[in-house]
Amino acid sequence: MTANDTDVVTDVDEKSTDTAESKPAKPSARRRAVVGRIGAVVLAVALLASGGATAWLYFGQYRADRQTDGAAANVALDAAKAGTVAMLSYSPESLDKDFANAKSHLTGDFLSYYTNFTQQIVTPAAKQKAVKTSAAVVRAAVSEMHPDSALVLVFINQNTTSKENPDGAFAASAVKVGLKRINGTWLISSFDPV
Repeated sequence: MTANDTDVVTDVDEKSTDTAESKPAKPSARRRAVVGRIGAVVLAVALLASGGATAWLYFGQYRADRQTDGAAANVALDAAKAGTVAMLSYSPESLDKDFANAKSHLTGDFLSYYTNFTQQIVTPAAKQKAVKTSAAVVRAAVSEMHPDSALVLVFINQNTTSKENPDGAFAASAVKVGLKRINGTWLISSFDPV
């Protein structure tokens, strides 16, 4: 081998090295460009899909305005009226039935309180003194309305008769009735005299 042969080989080696390095560079740049475009498309599709899902959930499912509109307020108002009458109307002949009906309108801690109160205080008095009460809602209005809770002001007339007072005693009162929506049903969660 001569010096010229070595130079030629060296030149070939350099050329082959340059060619080998430049060929992978082109596919790598192309690959990066393709991956970048695909990534941008995937990101755009993901953003559109999440935006669409969010809009569908809000406007199609959640609809806070539907849950607090006039129709929803009327449903809560009716629940407050019915529950109030059920809680305050009972007779010694049908105490168990009356209290069971009332409890079907209640929820949470107030249900526990009402259960204890009727068992320990109302039932013995109603049986011993033959206490009979009937309540009627005179007026009611929604004070606060939220998707899962409401506050209703209820005006009540109540008539109570007993062995001691067969003519009866009349009472008018107002209460703030707190409601919670449980599984789509409005139930009384608080009952506070005003």
